[in-house]
Amino acid sequence: MAKTANKTNKKLQIKLVKSLIGCSEAQRKVAKALGFTKKDQVVEHDNSPVIKGMINKISHLLEVTE
Repeated sequence: MAKTANKTNKKLQIKLVKSLIGCSEAQRKVAKALGFTKKDQVVEHDNSPVIKGMINKISHLLEVTE
């Protein structure tokens, strides 16, 4: 069975602070999967291991706040 979302689940605000120009195709795909389409855009996601792994892959391009 799938886990139900806890009400105590924190949200992460993630901002793309650097351009994707010059990045590898894999890094571009991760940014797109997180919901980024342009620089200085802010998206909000649940704090989950999947999202943390994606953030870790392109951490040099992002700014993360809880």
